[in-house]
Amino acid sequence: MTEPQRDGAARFHGIYPMLYAFFDARGALDRAAMARQVEACLAQGTHGIAALGLATEVSKLSEAERRQVMDWVCSDVAGRCPVALTIFGNSVAQQVEMARAARDAGADWLILQPPPVKGLPEMEYVRFFGAVAEKVDRPIAIQNAPDYIGIGLSAAGLFELNRQHPNICLLKGEGPALTIRRMIEETEGRLTVFNGRGGLELPDNLRAGCAGMIPAPDCFDRQIRIFELMRSGDPEDEAAAEALYREILPAITFVMQSIETLLCYGKRIAALRLGIAVHDRAPALQPSDFGLACARRYAEALGRLAPG
Repeated sequence: MTEPQRDGAARFHGIYPMLYAFFDARGALDRAAMARQVEACLAQGTHGIAALGLATEVSKLSEAERRQVMDWVCSDVAGRCPVALTIFGNSVAQQVEMARAARDAGADWLILQPPPVKGLPEMEYVRFFGAVAEKVDRPIAIQNAPDYIGIGLSAAGLFELNRQHPNICLLKGEGPALTIRRMIEETEGRLTVFNGRGGLELPDNLRAGCAGMIPAPDCFDRQIRIFELMRSGDPEDEAAAEALYREILPAITFVMQSIETLLCYGKRIAALRLGIAVHDRAPALQPSDFGLACARRYAEALGRLAPG
């Protein structure tokens, strides 16, 4: 098998909205809503699209539903931008099977979540990820989100994974810009790094060396513009990017109190902008009247998102 090298991941950059899972009134995945979300991302010039992460409520989806999302997203994107799909599974065999399904659907790169077993020695997770990577011929990112899923690798562990398995050439981080910068330095730039956290510290993450961000779709249109302004190298554009970031920061802060808050209120902000109804899949945080009023205010300030 020919394994992609670090340079092969260099083409992946920018803002990749992590799609929400929208359900219909019967509790099934809403095909029309999912397609509308993809088309809105493409209409705004997204650099890529991601799915099946925490914002997609992947742990609430059946295996058949995860495969359905893979097929829908790749079919709807139809090669118009790169697609990154998160791989969820309790065992090496499960993750290999889902990774191959994502590859066959058309994913350009994959994001491996750690197995839901906490407290193991780091080398156990290194072996787990390595066993998946050696059976999948796609560029692979590791999701390093200890604050959200309770498991994370050190820079040394990530360095070793890349050394043993060069197709592990990306990192999906979930941490402060200071932490991400240190990780980039300690891994000697061997990984193409994306951060998440809803786009918090977006300008500083780019200054730290991130290739891009993987936020939820609440305000991704502004984040695309910020990325483009920041990479122009023009001081006036950088100032404009900072002004745009200040505009969206209150909304990001509101939804990023926890994953449950993001799925409750962040999804509703995105839905209001897209003209989509929200039907929660239990268990889910239920919105308060005050929270809904806040979500409506942020959505109105951001404006509607129309598919192309």
